[in-house]
Amino acid sequence: MKLLRFEGLTPVERQTFTLHFAYSVIEGVLAGLIALNEFVFIKSLLGSGIQASLLFQFGTLVFILLIFFNETLSRINNRKGLLRKTAILTRVPLLLLLFFPKSPEALTGDSMAHFAFLLIFLIYYLANPIVFPSINLLLKNSYSHANFGKLFSYATTANRIVMMVTTFAYGWMLDRNPFFFVYAFPAAGILGMVSIYLLTLIPSKETISDNSSQGILHGIKSSIKSMTGVLKKNIPYRHFQTGFMFYGFGFMGSYTVIIIFFEQALGLNYSSVAFYRNAYNLLAIAMLPFFGKLVGVMDPRRFAALSFFSMFVFILSLLLTNYFNSYVDVFNIRIYHTLLIYVFFHGIFAATMALIWSIGSAYFCSPGEAATYQSIHLGLTALRSVFAPVLGVLFFQMWGFTTAFAITMAALLTGTIIMLISEKKYPLQKTEVVYENNS
Repeated sequence: MKLLRFEGLTPVERQTFTLHFAYSVIEGVLAGLIALNEFVFIKSLLGSGIQASLLFQFGTLVFILLIFFNETLSRINNRKGLLRKTAILTRVPLLLLLFFPKSPEALTGDSMAHFAFLLIFLIYYLANPIVFPSINLLLKNSYSHANFGKLFSYATTANRIVMMVTTFAYGWMLDRNPFFFVYAFPAAGILGMVSIYLLTLIPSKETISDNSSQGILHGIKSSIKSMTGVLKKNIPYRHFQTGFMFYGFGFMGSYTVIIIFFEQALGLNYSSVAFYRNAYNLLAIAMLPFFGKLVGVMDPRRFAALSFFSMFVFILSLLLTNYFNSYVDVFNIRIYHTLLIYVFFHGIFAATMALIWSIGSAYFCSPGEAATYQSIHLGLTALRSVFAPVLGVLFFQMWGFTTAFAITMAALLTGTIIMLISEKKYPLQKTEVVYENNS
């Protein structure tokens, strides 16, 4: 692989990148399947909008555990062993989908299949609070600052390519058999165990800590104290997370509404939804190497502002489609003219957000603090997920698509402004951290 022969990479970076790349490729398959999950839940399983918002919500709500147990997790001596156990416990339940109903006649408005589907994916997402901070910790300690963003973008590019191909193939199969997911996800469960196992092979030194006297309550208090202490002292990082709170409210609040918009307002089929997802992901793949280099030299807050504003524009294009709805049908795909704007700016958003959400926190701290800072980021993601997804659906149900999208745009614009003002007031040079004077 040519990527592995880049000049200047250390042996540890080469080995880490090989494993990280393989992990990203396999996770791309799972991401491609999950990309259509809410649409599958509404269209095939006949679930409700509120239930679909819960399905999306689970993916981030689980991070609330980090607020209480980050300090406990940071004291785990055998993190790799924990990752392997997590892989088994959270991926095996996907095999149960083999026993799901395989026809609409077997479903009712209060079908147990709906609740079982939600429970299975809640368990699946419970791996994320352990896996995501571990990735940042492993990579930040193995990649140099100069190569961190670049190598991460290459692995993410591979992830996006595989996700795009998987989403297209999966959508095509679902149009022919709306219950194809009962076969796809059990296979994905096995692949998911393999991917996390590969992650545990990344070279790192296990830390030994004396945590024998640390009780659960003490661990919770320590976690909260540690997280609030960072947000209180590190001013740029606090502003970074404040901007993300507004962005996250807009993103989470609109996610399920967009799915409903595709189904109810535009009448799209699986192939059409897969087309739009693949179109913007194709653009994201092309732009990821560029943005991967840019994230290492640009202030992370300005980079985040770019990402937020690109989402502002693609939400605006959806709003326009509600009023200027000319389209052409190409084969089995419906292409709305205004959604070409959606595709372009969603491509920028997908490329930039894939980087800033995953590794943005690491630019505000030293390598040894990367897992803690990412845990704070993920914990705050969970806090907004408690209310944002359901509120978005409620806004749509009360006031319609136009108002729901307008609220999203207002939140995104607010987050953009916060980031730009913070960057101007508190400039950050590379990994330098600005602290308040508490004397």
